[in-house]
Amino acid sequence: MYENLLDGYKVPKPESVVGVLGATSFVGNRLFAPELRQISDKDHTWIAFSRSKQELMPEEASNVHWCVLNDDPLANVRQKIEYWICLIPIWVLPDYYSLLESLGARRIIALSSTSRFSKVNSIDLSEQNLADRLVGGEQQLISWAEENTIDWVIVRPTLIYGFGRDQNITVIARFIQRFGFFPLLGKANGLRQPIHVDDVAKSCLLALNEEKIVGKAYNISGGETLSYKEMVERIFTVLGVKPKFIQFPLVAFRILITLLHFLPKFRKMSAGMADRMNQDLTFPNQDAKDDLKFEPRGFQLSKEDVGK
Repeated sequence: MYENLLDGYKVPKPESVVGVLGATSFVGNRLFAPELRQISDKDHTWIAFSRSKQELMPEEASNVHWCVLNDDPLANVRQKIEYWICLIPIWVLPDYYSLLESLGARRIIALSSTSRFSKVNSIDLSEQNLADRLVGGEQQLISWAEENTIDWVIVRPTLIYGFGRDQNITVIARFIQRFGFFPLLGKANGLRQPIHVDDVAKSCLLALNEEKIVGKAYNISGGETLSYKEMVERIFTVLGVKPKFIQFPLVAFRILITLLHFLPKFRKMSAGMADRMNQDLTFPNQDAKDDLKFEPRGFQLSKEDVGK
């Protein structure tokens, strides 16, 4: 299926070629950002894969080549791609194992999520299913990689935000802009560590470069810990709106969420989200700091981050 996938690109340095699956995803969109290009001291050439021509983004650098990924061969493969950053949902990754094998993969950095821990006991069945898919996807990757002697590293970010494209901070901001308040369950004092999408992309690049690190999974979090309520207060502030909260009991909150599901912009809000407002969802990242020299920023919101 994938024997003739790469569109005839002639890459000058085989040892520095990196393939990216999910290159137009939220994190993938930032992987080639100018401010992140200096992270690596290697002269990488990037092959960015997209599912259709409509998804292709303009090249931001001469060393980024875009390739359409579909069922039809495009041209003869002229170059092995040994290094990969995989940003598609990790449970979808098995669909591309034959592609990775045919192109000679030997090191893979895969994106997962700390939701595999935080949502496993959610009162929302769809969130439980997400946690199960994350766990299953990680296990499949580890088994496949070890069977094929491929080095693997898994990166699990906490709550991602940035540039108005996330499904966390942006959804809260939309609610505030629409209704002028935000609903809380209890004191909403559960701790959070929001991480900027650029820091997630950065962690993937750092993991790619540290070739001595093999077979490890890193929980990566933002550089600041704050309560859920404090997090929302900062969103009010960047929106220029005076913080206004209304406390709801869980039953009333579930009714509110059910009504919101009729509005497309708020379908990502869930009763499980309310239930976790008072749970500490913090994940130490000292191992990432020690191994990858990972230093994330604090929760620094801009108007661009809330989609304003």
